[in-house]
Amino acid sequence: MVSVHPTQVRRFLVAHGFLPLSKLGRFTLYLLGVDLLLYMVDSIQGKLRHTDATWFGGLASFLTFLAAVLLFVLFVRWFRRRLMWRLRNRLIVTYTFIGVIPVLLLLMMGAVITYLFIGQFATYVASSDLKAELKSLEAVNARLASEVALAIRSGRPISGQMISQSQAHEDMFPNNELTVWYGDKPYVLHTAVEENGAKVTQRASSADTPVALPKTPGDEFGSLTVDRGRLSLRAVRVLTVNNQRLVVISSVPLDNALLSKVANNLGVISLRPFVTRAKGLTGPSNSASITISGTDSDQVVDLRPEAGTSNPQNVNGGRLPPPANRFDREVSFPATASLLDWQTGSDAGNLFIVVTTRPSLLYQRLFLTVGDFARSVMVALAAIGIFFGLIELVALIIGVRLTRTITRSVAALYAATQHINRGDFTHRIKVKSEDQLASLEKSFNGMIESLQKLLREQKEKQRLENELSIAQEVQAQLFPRQSSELETLELYGVCKPARTVSGDYYDYVPLGPNRVAIAVGDISGKGISAALMMATIHSAVRAYSLERTPALAAASVGSGVHVTANYDNSSFGDGEVDISPAQLCAMLNRQVYHSTPPEKYATMFLGIYDGATRKFSYSNAGHLPPLLLSRTRSLRRLETGGSVIGLFDGLSYDEAEVQLQPGDTIVFYSDGVTEPENEFGEFGEERLAQIIEENFNASLPRISDQVLSAVTDWIGANEQPDDETLVLARVR
Repeated sequence: MVSVHPTQVRRFLVAHGFLPLSKLGRFTLYLLGVDLLLYMVDSIQGKLRHTDATWFGGLASFLTFLAAVLLFVLFVRWFRRRLMWRLRNRLIVTYTFIGVIPVLLLLMMGAVITYLFIGQFATYVASSDLKAELKSLEAVNARLASEVALAIRSGRPISGQMISQSQAHEDMFPNNELTVWYGDKPYVLHTAVEENGAKVTQRASSADTPVALPKTPGDEFGSLTVDRGRLSLRAVRVLTVNNQRLVVISSVPLDNALLSKVANNLGVISLRPFVTRAKGLTGPSNSASITISGTDSDQVVDLRPEAGTSNPQNVNGGRLPPPANRFDREVSFPATASLLDWQTGSDAGNLFIVVTTRPSLLYQRLFLTVGDFARSVMVALAAIGIFFGLIELVALIIGVRLTRTITRSVAALYAATQHINRGDFTHRIKVKSEDQLASLEKSFNGMIESLQKLLREQKEKQRLENELSIAQEVQAQLFPRQSSELETLELYGVCKPARTVSGDYYDYVPLGPNRVAIAVGDISGKGISAALMMATIHSAVRAYSLERTPALAAASVGSGVHVTANYDNSSFGDGEVDISPAQLCAMLNRQVYHSTPPEKYATMFLGIYDGATRKFSYSNAGHLPPLLLSRTRSLRRLETGGSVIGLFDGLSYDEAEVQLQPGDTIVFYSDGVTEPENEFGEFGEERLAQIIEENFNASLPRISDQVLSAVTDWIGANEQPDDETLVLARVR
């Protein structure tokens, strides 16, 4: 049986995207699991207890809200990490917020302003027309009041004949109900039409209910009133006739016919009753209603919604024509009008007047007197709108092209960096434009070329360093591998190159059991050329020092060299000559002069120590004079010799000899020991002699370490300027 470890399952889910990586994502996933569990428990508990409300449901709802918030946060993170990673998406979002959203907001604001303007204008026209009807009713009522007052003054009784001759109220308001109060006695006057078309004036019957006297003081006014549940336009005129009060009240029901008249060439007007107070209304306050007289029969319109419904009944008037074009949409806008409670004389609430119209109808009403000029203005506005639309379209196209240019360049740069990261230095970006991004691409291509060249140079440098390392190893073999010690002389030397290979030279060549040749030199220049010349001089010194023949001595004498030849027949065979330091310098000068360029030369100090006599013969060819420090601490410089070797041909060299005593120490050194500088000046010969004197009784390696350490401290953090060579010889 194969067992699966939970860690393997988790890795599988994470790898395939089923398990989020972040702590917030895992917490949200666990929260959704708990939320689902609570919903299941709540559903089961509700079925068992036959109830819908449990505390599990409330907790689950809270967890659902919390999970939704966390999911939104995770979505924002994912959006920023994934979609916003690419520069193109960032620029698109930036352009959307800078260019598109403001335009959309402006369009939305323009649409809202247009809607508000159209709605306000439509409701203003409807309200103005309704007020105009009310003013007309007031004018008609004033005329009828004058006729009734004239009839009463003439002594005629109050009857329908007083208004039978007046056609104004019938033409303008055929449904006008006229109530006359003369003193305390009401009269309802109206006309009727018989079948043959003749008009007959009738007195009010007992079924007619007169309009009560107004509670609002004033001799003349008009208002939108509600009286015993009926909605109407009502005008009042108060006169004094024969010392009695005459009140004439005209009431026109606010029905479909009147609304159709008001809504002519405007659209549809709907009345939607809505009251804030129900004073004076019949019925309980929660079912207040008004009666609006229609053409056929009275209809009851609730001021409050019916039980179980949310929409009150409406009264509509007018007709909405078909649209003039595809943009001629329906626009509905509400307005309010105050209602007067006739029974109490107080405010009964508000009446919603909803006007449904079209922009073409309002355009005709607004520019009715302007004529063709309005059409010209509309054409100009449309042209401006189209022009700005084209500008926005062109800006969008330019923005998209610029965005593509930027993102293409960035994508090309990113792809190029990926090629470089894989080690492909042959990849180049194709430059397709002449802008700053194109210059950046060209600079990137140039950087790749420079980097490729640098790598080639690095490889060449590494090859040279390998060769220098080999040369260093070869040169290390040229220096003495171990100290050469005679019975009466102790030697120790060290060379510290400034670079990989050194141009300094030191060597000591044994010339027998009691004799040793000591050579110290400094080649002009540094590096490989100096190292090669050092190797040449090394081989020449070894060859000439070990070659002992009369011919060699004769050759050296023939060169004009001042020599002191020492014949030691006990050491060599008959006719053999041991070469002196001066002869060796002359021969080295001749060879270097003829085998090297004119600018190449070397300083050289050559000496031969005889252990049997403790005598030291030497010749100094332009080298820094070694220091002879005696056991009595006296200091002497070994300067006898001549010029540098290799610079002039046919030079002669002088030679000197010193008698050494046990304890005497000779210090051979190059300019790399005494000439390094810092802010206090050169290290100097005096400081070198002081260190030797302070460590006079120490071992030669110890003295050498002290000197080189002091030079290093003197240089400090600066680079070592020259090769440092130090050779010490102490007589026993």
